[in-house]
Amino acid sequence: MENYKVTPLHEEHIKLNAKMVNFAGFHMPISYTSIKEEHEAVRNNVGMFDVSHMGEIIIKGKEAQKFVEYLFTNHVETLKAGEINYGMMLNNGGTVIDDLLVYKINDEEFFLVVNASNIGKDYSHIVEQTDGFDVVVENASEEYAEIAIQGPNTEKMIHKLLGIDLSDLKFFNFNNYEYHNHSLLISRTGYTGEDGFEIYGSDEAIIELWNIFIDQSITPCGLGSRDTLRFEANLPLYGHEISNEITPIEAGLKYFVKIDSNINFLGKAALIDQMENSLTRRVVGLELKQKSIPREGYKVFKDDEEIGYITTGYLSITTGKPIALAMINRPYTKRGTEVSVQVRNKMIPGFIRNKKFLKETK
Repeated sequence: MENYKVTPLHEEHIKLNAKMVNFAGFHMPISYTSIKEEHEAVRNNVGMFDVSHMGEIIIKGKEAQKFVEYLFTNHVETLKAGEINYGMMLNNGGTVIDDLLVYKINDEEFFLVVNASNIGKDYSHIVEQTDGFDVVVENASEEYAEIAIQGPNTEKMIHKLLGIDLSDLKFFNFNNYEYHNHSLLISRTGYTGEDGFEIYGSDEAIIELWNIFIDQSITPCGLGSRDTLRFEANLPLYGHEISNEITPIEAGLKYFVKIDSNINFLGKAALIDQMENSLTRRVVGLELKQKSIPREGYKVFKDDEEIGYITTGYLSITTGKPIALAMINRPYTKRGTEVSVQVRNKMIPGFIRNKKFLKETK
């Protein structure tokens, strides 16, 4: 515990008897009651996560937009003020330094939200790229606390409890709001596959909001359900489906890469080369034919040949199916391909499938 960082909500987690773990250097709740209960609260009603461990980096200056275009795989020039895009930062080899959200405040100011485990690395990488650009980079991670409120009833619950009407806030848009003399930035974003919002503010503001929601019986949710929810929605996790050894093309995330634009973002040449000459593997969906859990790291086989590994796998809470995301060698990535997963000393039969795990239930 002495070596862990804590978020401003740490004491609140302890009060709620959360099961705590070390995650990305932070002492964080894995669950409060059960992962299943918290998962289902988000799918069916409303759940709340402490995501204050995430990093916030601000880029300002006359060439801020040009600079972010160079850093980021997805489009920025088409964003209007108040809009957000998801994408990645790459190195020269095309592998992923981090995935992130870019919030456009205006042409000369951008707000980047990065993964907790990568804050220091990301900040150093961004600063290293500033040569020749008229920009200033600020690591503002200590200035922001953040909660994510997720689930189908979130919008009306925030309106009821805070008096803030978010009905006009579109998906992947953000705005600034005032509540009890607190300044809040609220975005219609999340990491669960459900409608919801992420709220950024001072430590004091976020603690106050957390307690308002807890007092009104909104379900607190830990990192356990955050992972099961994002997995079902086919949202990648850094270090699993993407990493400094995996490109966006291999991860199946080409949609978030402006590969056909005339902007030469960092890592673009390597991605084009891979697409044209050397794409040997890809992240695909996988389903087992028996009720066994295909856990991260388990090996995948075609007959006696090892052809890949599980990046994330669960007995899905929503669908009840034993499903996984897996990095599989070509040509075995085709849907319907029969495979086996080594679960301890047994070979469990399965098949390659689509990654739309959640959509099939809706």
